[in-house]
Amino acid sequence: MKLVRFGAPGAERPGIVDTHGAVRDLSAHIPDITGETLGDATALDKLRKLDLKALPIAPQGARLGPPVGNVRNFIAVGLNYEDHAKETGSPIPTEPILFNKLPNCIVGPTDDVMVPKGSIKLDYEVEIAFVIGKRARYVEEKDAPAHIAGYSICNDVSERHFQAERGGQWMKGKCAETFGPLGPWLVTRDEIADVGNLAMALDVNGQRRQTGNTKTMIFGIPHLLHYISQFMVLEPGDVVTTGTPPGVALGMKPPVWLKPGDVMTLTIEGLGTQTSKVVPFKE
Repeated sequence: MKLVRFGAPGAERPGIVDTHGAVRDLSAHIPDITGETLGDATALDKLRKLDLKALPIAPQGARLGPPVGNVRNFIAVGLNYEDHAKETGSPIPTEPILFNKLPNCIVGPTDDVMVPKGSIKLDYEVEIAFVIGKRARYVEEKDAPAHIAGYSICNDVSERHFQAERGGQWMKGKCAETFGPLGPWLVTRDEIADVGNLAMALDVNGQRRQTGNTKTMIFGIPHLLHYISQFMVLEPGDVVTTGTPPGVALGMKPPVWLKPGDVMTLTIEGLGTQTSKVVPFKE
């Protein structure tokens, strides 16, 4: 299934994408797409059995929100592609590097990305994120997939000056409002034949910046879930974004930072496309 949430920010309704690409309204069957829904295997099984043609179609042009709502934990993995680590001048990690993004920086797949106050080095990162569907606590790697509800595209928007030059932890440059576009869809795990071999790309203003594939991850998704669960408990609806391939602005010589008016287009095989525009800071 390709699950979506549509409507105005804060008032999104649950939906599902039919075989023709139309969004169908699930409001008569579930209240929302949240950890509570994703953790209920019975509810998901019922959705799979629905006749999608009988469901109402979402209003034409309806905004797509983040495909999972009420996210409580938003975990990120840094330097998880060897070429990306090299382009940033960082050593290759021997264990996954973890940091937090705040759930309130998550926005929809077509929402604007706002330049924060004081920003001088705004950057992009195309990433595949996984969403937890079953409580994960000290999970063995072989059992990790059973704890994943599905996958989505995430743009780990970053402010490199804040991240690397203002002292302290990375999250200074990772947690500004709008720094987590997610979607368009949450694609359930059964629809992705091999999550370890998906093509990825990011364009800025129609020019290719990032090209990659999940097969070049240093630490694959099952290992990441296993590893993270040794240090914390992941609950249904939690989002984990897993690192980016090379081509970020930080690695360019000279860097070409994002500026107001730039348009980012992110694509991951099987997970759709998201497009965000960079806008100036708004009070």
